[in-house]
Amino acid sequence: MSNLKQRIGIVVALLAFTSACSTSTNTNSRNQIYGVSGQNDAVETVSRLATGENFFGQKMQVYLTGYSYWDNTPRGSAQIARPVIHRSAGGTGTYNDPVTLAVGHVKTGSRSAMDFQTGTRFYIERLRKYAIVEDLCGDGNRPQDGPCHSGYNGRPWIDIYVGGRNSDKEYTNNCTYRITGLQNVILNPSPGHPVNAGEITAGGCQVF
Repeated sequence: MSNLKQRIGIVVALLAFTSACSTSTNTNSRNQIYGVSGQNDAVETVSRLATGENFFGQKMQVYLTGYSYWDNTPRGSAQIARPVIHRSAGGTGTYNDPVTLAVGHVKTGSRSAMDFQTGTRFYIERLRKYAIVEDLCGDGNRPQDGPCHSGYNGRPWIDIYVGGRNSDKEYTNNCTYRITGLQNVILNPSPGHPVNAGEITAGGCQVF
């Protein structure tokens, strides 16, 4: 399961830097990061997606972060909560082998309602990778209070698995920060988009 708690401080700093340059979890600080209107817009967007509206091939913008073997829950593992294609987090980014993606969820008792259904595919343009929802982003008793579910400035938040098991921990963490930011994606994409196949970390965290 993706866990943002240890990364949120650096993400906040990154957001401040991004804002200052005008370029395109600690859950207690989420209002400071997103603002109430941003949360409401994101929840509304996710609600529309969950109701079954036709978004096939829909271009949209999301806030993308990355999680790795080193900061997964449990740490030092590739375990995932909702396996579809993979038994553990992975994928090369092709249409048939998309990268594991974690999304926000609302927990009620022992049940979780995911912001995007398990098995939903995305195509992330600047990574040139397909991704598939197979994991949950945020843990604890109220993950709905965390940033993954609240979103960022009215945009859904998704968390992609970057790998890193065979890479240095610091290098892998830097990889997640490098890809963090607003990204153009295609929801429920068709096959045939350009692909840079391979693990994100092992491939040098390329952004096109």
